[in-house]
Amino acid sequence: MSFVDIHPEEQTSTLVTDPDWWRGAVIYQIYPRSFQDSNGDGIGDLQGIIERLPHVASLNVDAVWISPFFTSPMLDYGYDVSDYCDVDPMFGSIGDFDRLIERAHELGIRVIIDLVLSHTSDQHKWFVESRFSRDNAKANWYVWADAKPDGTPPNNWLSIFGGSAWEWDTSRMQYYLHNFLREQPDLNFHEPAVQEALLAVARFWLERGVDGFRLDTVNFYVHDKELRDNPALPDERKSDAIAPAVNPYTWQEHLYSKSQPENIAFLKKLRALMDEFRDITSVGEVGDDQQGLQIQAEYTQGTDRLHLCYGFDFLSAPYPSGTRVAEVLNRFDELAEDSWACWAYSNHDVVRHTTRWSLTEASQKAYLALLLSLRGSVCLYQGEELGLPEADVAFEDLHDPYGIKFWPKFRGRDGCRTPMVWASNAENGGFSTAKPWLPVSDKHAARSADVQEADPASMLNFYRQMIAYRKSRPVLCKGTLEIVTAEDAFFAVTRHMGDERMFVAFNLSDVSQGVDLPEGDWQVDGDAPFEVVQSGDELILPPWQVLFAHEGG
Repeated sequence: MSFVDIHPEEQTSTLVTDPDWWRGAVIYQIYPRSFQDSNGDGIGDLQGIIERLPHVASLNVDAVWISPFFTSPMLDYGYDVSDYCDVDPMFGSIGDFDRLIERAHELGIRVIIDLVLSHTSDQHKWFVESRFSRDNAKANWYVWADAKPDGTPPNNWLSIFGGSAWEWDTSRMQYYLHNFLREQPDLNFHEPAVQEALLAVARFWLERGVDGFRLDTVNFYVHDKELRDNPALPDERKSDAIAPAVNPYTWQEHLYSKSQPENIAFLKKLRALMDEFRDITSVGEVGDDQQGLQIQAEYTQGTDRLHLCYGFDFLSAPYPSGTRVAEVLNRFDELAEDSWACWAYSNHDVVRHTTRWSLTEASQKAYLALLLSLRGSVCLYQGEELGLPEADVAFEDLHDPYGIKFWPKFRGRDGCRTPMVWASNAENGGFSTAKPWLPVSDKHAARSADVQEADPASMLNFYRQMIAYRKSRPVLCKGTLEIVTAEDAFFAVTRHMGDERMFVAFNLSDVSQGVDLPEGDWQVDGDAPFEVVQSGDELILPPWQVLFAHEGG
């Protein structure tokens, strides 16, 4: 299977050395199973990614983040790793990965890979050895603990995927910790040898030419050594949880099961390793709805920890009104004034934001402009550029163990993981010639890439225009930000860098609104892909339109 390059003129671009490239970067997440199948087995693969990279390059993004492709039994679809230093055969070979990096770099795209360091598969050779006895060389590589005198687990910690976070093992006659599936035992970061082994994994991929890491559940690495019980979470705080309400995991305050202060020391070791290589970045996923921004600040302050962290502030259910956006930005600045943020609306773990916030096409465009106007870097999720809504996946078609466990109150994550739609008239939307591992959504077909390619006003072409516009205005990428107005239906900021200043105002409503420019010599930027109406001396923003103005010149 092969594909025609959409924008062949862009294939001559190459990477430019820049240790600061990640500041203000736009990163495109690829979920390999669902991006493109090249060999007709119904599962996306690395060769499929290579063949679709021209599409990614046409978006004007700076990097791709590729979700796990390592050897795995796939019980959590790659986030249960059984060999960190090889490619699972369903995705291809290590040679395919080398070619992927080479092709991406030819197109001017950097490659970030998803490292899952907090836990492994129970089929990993480390765990196989660790569970064999209490006195082997890797006996302390995982979190083992004796039962209480009555045989119950060591403490009250819960698994995100349901039930106790402890699983009884008959070989060692002990419990082991698993924050996710019972087949995903947690590594023991209090063991120095574990840290050294994981740093060796990172070095392996750095030497292969990756440009950075997305670090899965980065705040889960270290657990409380004393195994103290988590306290109950007060009822008034349970509404803030990002886990589904039917999951009792949300009933605890996770003071001891994750986000421990000793984590900082490991992050410093990892950063020191990355600094041995050129132009590397790190993006940490902070899975904590109780102190997420505080952790992001701690993990990114200074120059000896992570480069970036993102939390779930805009990946959660609350609608991002202007006041909500201001609250998040002000809180981040309060806690992490010297840190660099990373923002996202969608990824492989949450309901697509188009559906989550009930957005129209016009409001999707306005919110993309808002995302790309914030101070920080940005992650986009595959299919977002097509405006894809969440897919409906029947229970019998589900793969996600999280959804199967809590169905039907929580439908899991498969609805955002269905295959990309490339061609409206092709079998399975052009994703595969075989039955896909998840069904292709019927309501996605009309939004396929080929249909939108031919429409200048499409969501796909708007994403290209808006990202290109951001890149052409350095102040939007790297400038400081000051909030001017924050109302539910109206939000305005100024961006400042050197002698350059921009004013950006967002009409987040279905009615036209007047705009007052700040004091100064401001001119509306006619290159921005939005409509602004001038009525005499008054500027009018039609519904869901955005004003970009620059000072002087």
